[in-house]
Amino acid sequence: MIEGIIVSGLITSGVYALLAVGFSLIFGAARIINLAHTAFYMLAAYFIFTFASILGLDPILSAFVAAIAVTIIGVLVYKFIIDRVRAHETAVLIVTVAIAIIIQEAVVAGFGGHFRGVPSLVSGYAGIFGVKVTYQYILTFVVMLVVLVGTWAVLMRTKLGIAIRATAQDREVANLMGINVARMGMITMGIAVALAGIAGAVVAPLFTLQPYMWMHPLVMVLAVVVLGGLGSIKGSFIGALILGFAETLVVFLAPEGAFLKGALALTIMIIVILIRPEGLFGVSFEEER
Repeated sequence: MIEGIIVSGLITSGVYALLAVGFSLIFGAARIINLAHTAFYMLAAYFIFTFASILGLDPILSAFVAAIAVTIIGVLVYKFIIDRVRAHETAVLIVTVAIAIIIQEAVVAGFGGHFRGVPSLVSGYAGIFGVKVTYQYILTFVVMLVVLVGTWAVLMRTKLGIAIRATAQDREVANLMGINVARMGMITMGIAVALAGIAGAVVAPLFTLQPYMWMHPLVMVLAVVVLGGLGSIKGSFIGALILGFAETLVVFLAPEGAFLKGALALTIMIIVILIRPEGLFGVSFEEER
């Protein structure tokens, strides 16, 4: 059981971390609360289902194409819709919710409300400490780990990362220093949606697909970023670990009460916020250097 909790907890936490880091990125660089973020995660999962199960493409190739397609769609949505109302926070919230619902209804129209399954990207299993772990779980964990480390490296070790963090610190000063603030917002949106797309593509074989699968992750992502500290990349990662394992423990230790897993995770968030209103790492995104 312990091994199962660890494996499942790492996968759940990894998904939340990818989604939460992307959410925090776009908030930090453009001050946008993108409530359609997890809808792109769902869209990637349905893309890989379309490419692999309907069109018969190689599952691994399908995952790459799905992530790229979702990234392109996300950048276009930002350029032609979100960026036009970015100065009005309330409008952004309404527009992003509308985008999420449009994606949801498009999925319903295209695939119906039925549950769908995606073939594994790799088959077989390995024995780890006497426990059988499928290669799909191993691949999913490795991909998420590599992507998270790569994202950190880009943000902390490249000129692009410096520009993104400078934009997050002060848009006006960054603009005066020659940084194209509008372009940084679009690039950050691309990175954020790419993280969501990768999460959706690699976990699609592990989860059942349905048109409302974006709602629970959205609630959890909001809980993660608030728990960790809104705009804090490090906080998003730690918060994802805490809430991901909290959910997993409920499912494994009290399966009859598995429906309460979200409530428990949110309760943990509320307790932390009551003690520390700014979150565990309540620092602005630009201070994390």
